[in-house]
Amino acid sequence: MTDTKMEPKAERNLDGYGAPLIPWAKVRVLLGQSWTEASETDGPNQQSTRWLATVRPDGKPHVVPIGAIWIDEAFYFTAGADTRKARNLAHNPNCVLTFARRDFDLIFEGEAIRVTDPAKAQHIAEAYAAGGWPVSVVQGGASLTAAYSAPNAGPPPWDVYKVIPKTIYAMGTSEPYGATRWQF
Repeated sequence: MTDTKMEPKAERNLDGYGAPLIPWAKVRVLLGQSWTEASETDGPNQQSTRWLATVRPDGKPHVVPIGAIWIDEAFYFTAGADTRKARNLAHNPNCVLTFARRDFDLIFEGEAIRVTDPAKAQHIAEAYAAGGWPVSVVQGGASLTAAYSAPNAGPPPWDVYKVIPKTIYAMGTSEPYGATRWQF
């Protein structure tokens, strides 16, 4: 089950020091690589934490670490219906997903939409299970369940969300550095 490849409609070099544009193809390859990385300073198997920012109904921001996965050219994450992030997204789907990868800090601005297709939810559950979280789809639905999850996920079942980016930023953290914005 593969979605269409994300291709930017526009790109802009944001670097003020003469660094070259960061190629989207390089970022795409990095996103498709393992999310457990060895680091010279942190030791092996250090996870890259993904942070989700949402907007409360009163306009105040809310940010929380999430277990997002990159699959089929998109980020997916889970949330219990009664969690702050899920309630915020029900009111306003706008969100920001940020994380650091080797060579780049990345910012995805867009919307998070709930996945309602049981086949897609099954595909996402299989990807999570392959990564070590033994999750399954709730019988006849598109929500997930498991014996455990992150404390901030709330109790099961968990809805699956897909992040639809409108703008992505990459800030280079190694040579040749740079900063680029893509619009989708």
